[in-house]
Amino acid sequence: MIDLYLLFTRKEWSNLRDTTSLGLSCSEIKDINAYLSISEIKDIYLPLLLLLNFLIDSDLNQKQIIEKFLGKKNKKTPYIISISGSVAVGKSTIANILQILLRHNDKNSKVELISTDGFLYPNSILKKRGLMKKKGFPQSYDMRGLIKFVSDLKLGVEEVTAPVYSHDIYDIVPKKNKIIRQPDILILEGLNILQNKTDYRNDAYHIFVSDFVDFSIYVDATEELLQNWYVKRFLKLCQNSFIKSNSYFHSYSGLPKMEVIKIARNLWREINGLNLKKNILPTKERANLILVKQDNHAINQIRLRK
Repeated sequence: MIDLYLLFTRKEWSNLRDTTSLGLSCSEIKDINAYLSISEIKDIYLPLLLLLNFLIDSDLNQKQIIEKFLGKKNKKTPYIISISGSVAVGKSTIANILQILLRHNDKNSKVELISTDGFLYPNSILKKRGLMKKKGFPQSYDMRGLIKFVSDLKLGVEEVTAPVYSHDIYDIVPKKNKIIRQPDILILEGLNILQNKTDYRNDAYHIFVSDFVDFSIYVDATEELLQNWYVKRFLKLCQNSFIKSNSYFHSYSGLPKMEVIKIARNLWREINGLNLKKNILPTKERANLILVKQDNHAINQIRLRK
């Protein structure tokens, strides 16, 4: 079997950052994530920032060459970076880190962040279709809406909108949208972004989000770690978000700890773990970059597609 990736240890990857400086204060780093260390930013994200700068510059040069060839200026289109992986692996944190670093790196660059959670069908539709226990699976998303969103961006549409999802109410927020106006870079974070035609061999004309992505990142960890992180996150939510009266999981907030752990493990086994094995993990090897995490969420291995 041909290995399509270059493998880096944390130290080898860290050495690639050259003279790239951080340029962020400790407080700014803590604003991203309270548990994020400066060494994690320096060792992992600065080399990644340098790589992305090279790739984005190359993309801009190519667009300028095409404009010169055609003799006309094309509409502004964003460079799309996708971040995928399992529930609880830390996709949102990485997306936030990259957005802040990319904005900080170029103050004139407009960097937007969108989660594909906003394109989940509302619970009313999921219940009607018997998909509440398949939430996060490909069939639970409004794929036409998501494809239209990313394709409109790539067509240079001046203003596009994305629905907003609330983890408190566990549903789409009615009549609320996020407006995106021609960003330079769009970070798209979600579970099933790397799916392509090989997942739907009987549908020769299917279009996928991955068709519009310029650089893809997959965040990886063992299933044992992922389940542990999910349970810890669920316990934490029971202590804060779930205590809100409008929370979908409000009834869990007063339960004994061991009962909450049992519920979380069941949810993992019946929904998130199943989705990981069936739909998410099989797409890992399609990513341009794979970030492998260890037990403390630190990234200890990096695989860069050749």
